[in-house]
Amino acid sequence: MDNTALDNLSGPGKALKPEAPDEAELAGLIRTGTARLHDAHNAALSLESQFDLAYNAAHALCLAALRRKGYRPSNRFIVFQVLPHTLGLGPEVWRVLDKCHNTRNLGEYEGLLDVNARLVADLITATHYVLDALNAPPC
Repeated sequence: MDNTALDNLSGPGKALKPEAPDEAELAGLIRTGTARLHDAHNAALSLESQFDLAYNAAHALCLAALRRKGYRPSNRFIVFQVLPHTLGLGPEVWRVLDKCHNTRNLGEYEGLLDVNARLVADLITATHYVLDALNAPPC
């Protein structure tokens, strides 16, 4: 994948900062993202806990994809926005993650975490797409 779009988002005051990938950081992000995604499947947990685990898994895995490309984000949300450029994933994935990011923020900052089984299932599915793309051989 071409880094032109990521380059355009990079620089002083922009959403991305160039930074060489670090193999230990990438391994840690993938390891924790995979573990959290696995734990998010635990139906004995509350929906809120499953959501939290799946959201944090998605964030860690999307961050790993961006870091692998040689960039560090200046905010949490950008890792989802750049999925078409980091992993080639389309709106069927990043729209779910966008909705979940907004849901997470309402819960985190306003105490209004409103999740249901469908949203959690969609988040887990989207996160699996991210993990699969991250583990796929480079094109």
